Amino acid sequence: MTPLVRKHDVSKVPEVTLVFWMIKIAATTLGETGGDAVSMSMNLGYLLSTAIFGAIFVVAVIAQIRATRFNPFLYWTTIIATTTVGTTLADFADRSLGIGYAGGTSVLIVLLAGSLLVWHLTLGSISIETITSPKAELFYWVTIMFSQTLGTALGDWTADSAGLGYVGSAIVFISLLAAICAFYSWTSISRTLLFWVALILTRPLVSTLVVAIIVVQYKNGLNRVA
Repeated sequence: MTPLVRKHDVSKVPEVTLVFWMIKIAATTLGETGGDAVSMSMNLGYLLSTAIFGAIFVVAVIAQIRATRFNPFLYWTTIIATTTVGTTLADFADRSLGIGYAGGTSVLIVLLAGSLLVWHLTLGSISIETITSPKAELFYWVTIMFSQTLGTALGDWTADSAGLGYVGSAIVFISLLAAICAFYSWTSISRTLLFWVALILTRPLVSTLVVAIIVVQYKNGLNRVA
């Protein structure tokens, strides 16, 4: 008799393909816009906005872990939740706490590295192919949240403190992601490592690229008026 598949023996993480990255970038853009809209446009501030989006993130993760199979809507809703809370949390750490972009980036690098280390020590692997248990899913979503938060702080740091500006920062992150693609295609570097690095880099790419496009369009508008 064929054994029954237990509740958490199937992965609820989508296959990492070009479509995955396209949706991830779109979800990140939506999440950042939502985070900024609540914290800045609605004047709720970074702390209250983080509390709101943090609660949404917790609810989404619980629903994702309790699900018995992969649900695209639920999965990408949770990704958006990690982006919104990551946006406001990074801004709160960088600006409200006064530790600056470099300080916030450094703290978040430690938190992300710590999350990956504990995950690996606990379950023996950080590959998304092994995410078939509630504990692995919990590590996955916490790590995703830290990576989104780090990506926000990293984008702000390169554009502001590092003096590259949004256009320069966007070019840097596009170049880094192109390098990741080259490493994936022509080397044997760990696919798991490349995945997590790419996941981090797509976040600042979105934030800097969007602002860069807005700045360029604004300058073009001024030139037409002049």
